[in-house]
Amino acid sequence: MSRIGKLPIGVPNGITVTIAGQSITVKGPKGELNFQAHKNISVKFNDDTILVARPDDSKENRSLHGTTRAILNNMVKGVKEGFQKKLEVKGVGYRFNISGKKLGLSLGYSHPIDFPIPEGISILADEENKNMMIIQGIDKQLVGETAARIRAFRKPEPYKGKGIRYSDEYVKLKQGKKAAK
Repeated sequence: MSRIGKLPIGVPNGITVTIAGQSITVKGPKGELNFQAHKNISVKFNDDTILVARPDDSKENRSLHGTTRAILNNMVKGVKEGFQKKLEVKGVGYRFNISGKKLGLSLGYSHPIDFPIPEGISILADEENKNMMIIQGIDKQLVGETAARIRAFRKPEPYKGKGIRYSDEYVKLKQGKKAAK
């Protein structure tokens, strides 16, 4: 039995869960999320808990069991609290600016990069650190994907550490070339 999949998901007050067949909708103070469960996985909601079950121990059903439970748990957390990732822009002349639904990045290329901000995501500049951006949203997968796509424009390089990195990411710096004597 899946250790993750068999755990019940507690639904706090103020969050409504609607199950219609394999379609699950979770509404909360931050918004609404939808998920289409696989046909082999059964999802039941009773007494402020969500239970996920599988019909048998086939490899496909075992893999879907824990995954479905984790997605539903993240949906409940997302509509209650939301998710966020912090990205730090490091380097001389490297900067970003947010204007409307576009994120402008100057990362040392010959041209600026305009990144359209996806629907359901908000990007803010941190007040304490002007080189830090905060990516917020209710969908954990979309927040992580957006952060990864922004980071991919200029990953941190190992010699000076310039580029875009997660705020908690450690970049091990290499030693440069030594001059021949």
